[in-house]
Amino acid sequence: MDPLLALRPWEAPEVTSWGRLPMNAVDRRSGALCLDGDWRFQLLPAPDAPLAEAWSSSYVPGVWTLQGTDDLPQYTNVRMPFAEFPPASPAANPTGVHEREVDVPAEWAGRRIVLRIGAAESVLLVHVDGRPVGISKDSHLAAEFDLSGVVRPGERAVVRLTVVKWSDASHIEDQDQWWHGGITRSVLLYATDPLHLADVTVRARLDGELQVDCRVRDTGGALPEGWYVSGELEGHLLAQDEEFDRINAEDERVSAFLGEARMRTTVPEVRTWNAETPELYGLTVRLHRADGTVADTSYHRVGFRDVEIVGRDLLVNGERVFIRGVNRHDFHPLTGRTVSYEDMRADLVLLKRFGFNAIRTAHYPNDPGLYDLADELGFYVVDEADIESHDHAHEIADDPRYLNAFVDRVSRMVLRDKNHPSVIIWSLGNESDYGAHHDAAAGWVRRYDPTRPLQYEGAAKRGWADPDLASDIACPMYAPIEDCVAHALSGERTKPLIQCEYSHAMGNSNGTLADHWAAIESTPGLQGGFIWEFWDHGILQRVSDGRPAGRAGAGLYDNGVAAPGHRWAYGGDFGETIHDGAFIADGVVFPDRTPKPALYEHREIAAPVRIQCYKHEGIVLGNHQHFRGLDWLTGRWELSLADGRTLTAPAELPDLCPGETAAVPLPFELPRDGGEAWLTLRVTTAEDLPWAPRGTEVCTPQVRLRAASVVQDPPVADRPVEVDGEGLLVHPLLTAAPTLSLWRAPTDNDELGGMALRWRAWGLDSLVRKVVSVRRDGARVSVIAEYAGTVGVVRHRQVFTPVEGGVRIDEQAELPDQFDDVARVGSVFETVAGLDLLDWFGQGPWESYPDRSAGAPVGHHSVPVDELFTPYLRPQESGGRHGVRRFTLSAPDATGLAVTLDQPRQVSVTRHRAEDLTAASHHDELVPRSGCVVHIDAAHRGLGTASCGPDTSPSYRIAPGVHRWSWTLRVL
Repeated sequence: MDPLLALRPWEAPEVTSWGRLPMNAVDRRSGALCLDGDWRFQLLPAPDAPLAEAWSSSYVPGVWTLQGTDDLPQYTNVRMPFAEFPPASPAANPTGVHEREVDVPAEWAGRRIVLRIGAAESVLLVHVDGRPVGISKDSHLAAEFDLSGVVRPGERAVVRLTVVKWSDASHIEDQDQWWHGGITRSVLLYATDPLHLADVTVRARLDGELQVDCRVRDTGGALPEGWYVSGELEGHLLAQDEEFDRINAEDERVSAFLGEARMRTTVPEVRTWNAETPELYGLTVRLHRADGTVADTSYHRVGFRDVEIVGRDLLVNGERVFIRGVNRHDFHPLTGRTVSYEDMRADLVLLKRFGFNAIRTAHYPNDPGLYDLADELGFYVVDEADIESHDHAHEIADDPRYLNAFVDRVSRMVLRDKNHPSVIIWSLGNESDYGAHHDAAAGWVRRYDPTRPLQYEGAAKRGWADPDLASDIACPMYAPIEDCVAHALSGERTKPLIQCEYSHAMGNSNGTLADHWAAIESTPGLQGGFIWEFWDHGILQRVSDGRPAGRAGAGLYDNGVAAPGHRWAYGGDFGETIHDGAFIADGVVFPDRTPKPALYEHREIAAPVRIQCYKHEGIVLGNHQHFRGLDWLTGRWELSLADGRTLTAPAELPDLCPGETAAVPLPFELPRDGGEAWLTLRVTTAEDLPWAPRGTEVCTPQVRLRAASVVQDPPVADRPVEVDGEGLLVHPLLTAAPTLSLWRAPTDNDELGGMALRWRAWGLDSLVRKVVSVRRDGARVSVIAEYAGTVGVVRHRQVFTPVEGGVRIDEQAELPDQFDDVARVGSVFETVAGLDLLDWFGQGPWESYPDRSAGAPVGHHSVPVDELFTPYLRPQESGGRHGVRRFTLSAPDATGLAVTLDQPRQVSVTRHRAEDLTAASHHDELVPRSGCVVHIDAAHRGLGTASCGPDTSPSYRIAPGVHRWSWTLRVL
C-alpha cells in the first residue's frame, strides 16, 4: 500500500508533515523553474478511491471548486461544513489529484533539487515517478521537498500532487471565508549547490546596526572545511562576528553538520523604515566555498526600524503611531484563494490612497508577495498564524493532539516572514479560545524573535490588563468605544489597546467610524484598530446554471456590478445547505475592488493634513502624520457658496513637522452675499509616488465659514394647491404623491442587529394610511392622515402652501411611544420618467448617512440618477446623501423639478422603492423603475455596525414624539 495513504494524514493530527523541509527565509525565486499552468486532474470522492482512466485538466495554482467540478464553494463563518467532531473528517472527502511531467534541467546534475508547493488546501501528498516524497498540512504556507535522490537531471519526471480537502487540520482552519480545495499558490522547482544557505535572519535597528545570521548545511552531511559567508548592503561590506564564530567553533557537532555565521555592519546616517517613508536597502548574502567561489546567494530588502512597547504604548522608531488598519484575506472573485502579484499591488495601492497604514493578515499568513509589497509601499503588518478553531475552539485549545500543529504553524510563519520590516507584530491566530497551545507557541516566538511583540485576541478577552497572558497588546474585537475609553482612563491599563477587528463593513455600514476615531485620537492609550474587512468575498456566478464563472469571467464586472447574466454569489448560492449567507460580503470594497462609500469616510478620518479651526484672521492647519512633513503634498482651496458659486485658488501648504500647526490667511475675501459658505482644501500628491500618480486626491478637509440664513418664500394666493380625494398632492411631475415613510429596506446591520425584526413587528413596512381631514384655507390645503401599524398609529399632518413657482409642504409626524427607534421619518414620492440627473448642494458626491458623513464635503454636486445607488451585494437601503440643502432632478433639456429644504436633510434618489429592495436577494432580481423614487427625511437612523459589533450610538437614533420638516417643490 502507498505509505503516504497508509498514514491516513487526513485523520491524524499528530502528523503535521512527513518529508517536508524546514521553513526558511532564503530567497529562491531566481533561477527557479515555474510549474504553473495546466495539469492533468482527477477529482476523487475520497483519498483512498481508485483513479479513473480518464483525466481532465486543472490550472495550477487554482482551486478546483472554481474550475468546473461538481465540488462547489461553500461559505461558513463559525460552523464547520460537516458534522464530524475534531479530529475526524467526513468520509465523503473530495480529493484532487494533480499530475504533470517535468523536464529536469541537465545542468542541475550534482545539485540539490527542491520542489516547492506554495500552498495547498488542506492536506498535500507528494509523489514523484510513483515514489512517495512527503506530506504537508497548513493550507497557507509553502511546503518544500528534497527531490535530489528521486529525480535525474536531464530526464523527465512525473510529479503528482494529491490534495485532500477535509482533514483534522480543517478544524483549525475554520476561518470566516469560502471553503475551497486545491493548490492555491505557485509550484516551483529549483536547484542549489549541495553546500547551501539553510536560513538567513536579518535584524536591522533604528540606529543603523545590521546583524545577519546565516545557517549553512550540506546535503553530503558534514560541512566542508573553509566555507564562509559574505554580505554587502549597497556598498557596505558586512564584517564577520569573530566572537560568535569562536563560540560556535567550540561545538564540534554544530560546526560539522550545521554551520552558523554572523555578520555585522553599521550604516551611517541610515534612512529608516516606517509606513510613511518606507526606505529599503538591498542586502546580498553569499555563501563561499573554501576557494572563494560562490555556492549560494540570497537577496533581501532591509528596512531599519525598531518596534517596542514602552509603558502602555506601541512605538515604531520611538514614535507612538496610530494603527489605521484593515483585515485582509487572499481573495479574488474568479480564482478564489489564488491572487497574483498585480492583484496584491492593486489591493495595497488602493488601501494606501484611502489612508490605511496597517494590515492584519486575517487569518493566516498571506501570499509571500504581499509582504514584499508592504515593505515597499509602507504598511505595518500584523502577521497571523493559520489557526482558527471557531466551531470547536474550547475543546481544541488544550487538546494535546493539536499541540504540535499550533506550534508548527506559528513557528513556520515566523521563520518565513521574520526579515520583513513591515511585520511589526506576530499573531497566534484567531478565535480559537485560549489554552496551553497558545502559551507554548507564544513561548517559542518570544525565545526566537524578541524584537517584536505578539498578540492574540483569545488571550486578551480574558482580561485586557492581565500582564501574564500570551498577548502583549489588548486587542479586543468590536468593543464599544465607550468601553475602550473607560479602560484607557481607568488607571488599570497595562498594554496598548488596538482592536484586531472593529467597524464591521457588511453592506451599508461603518457608521460612527468618525466618532470612534475622535475618541482614539483624544484618549491616551488607544492606538487604533483593524476594520473588518477589505473584501466583499462575492464569487462571480452565472445565473443560467448557478456555476462559478471561473477564469473565463474576466471583464464581466465593473464598478462593483456584475454583467448581465451574472451576479455576485454569497453563502447558499451554490446549493449548500450549511452556510452563513451574505455574511461573507463584509468588506470596504466590492468583489472587483471598487471602493465602497465607507472608504471615503476613512480617507478623511486619516487625513495627513487637517483644518484645525477657523478664526476670522485665518485658518489653522495641522500635520497629523508621525514621521514626515507636508512637502509631498500640494493643495487647492475651494469656496462653495449657497448661491451656486464655487471659487478656487492654489494653496501653499506650510512647512510643518509631524504634530505641528500653523495659521494661514484666508485665501478669499468672503462675499457679503451668497449665504452659507464652506471652505475646502483639496489635497493631492505633489509628485508621482509608487502608490499614486501626481495629482491623486489624498483628503478634502473642510470648514464652514458662514452659516445659512433662513429665508421662507411668501405664499401666493392666485394659484390654489390641487389635492385628490385622499388629500394627496397632485403634481404634473409626480407619479406618486408625497406620503409618510418610516421604513427603509433593512441593511445587513438592521437585519442581524434585530432592528428590522422589531420594525416588521410594529408594521412599519406596511403602514395603512387613513385620511382624517382635508381642509382648505384660501389657496392653502391642510391634510391630516393616520398611518396605522400593528402596535401604534402615527398622526401625520401636511400643509400645502402655494409659493412663487411651486408649493411649500410643511409636515409634522407624531410617533407614539411604542415607536422608540424607527428607521426614518420623512416623505417619499415618485417622479415621471426622464429626470435622470441629480444636482444638489450638500454633502457628497458619494453616499453618506448621519453617522457616516465625515468623508463627504459640502459643495455643489452633480451625478446621474443611475449612479447614485450603491449596489451592496444583498440589496438594501443605499444611495442616501446627508446634509442636502436643495436639489434638482432634470431631463436633458434642463426641464424638471427643484426642491429646497428648510434645513440640511437626508435625501435619497434611486430607481427602487424600499419594498423592491427588501424583496430582492441579489441585484439581478431588481428591475429599475423608469422614474425616480425620492426620500426626504426629517430624521434618518444611523447605520452602525450591528451585524457584528456595536449598533449606532443613541445620538443617531430616532426618538418618538413630534418631528417637523418643510420643503418646497418647484418646476424647473
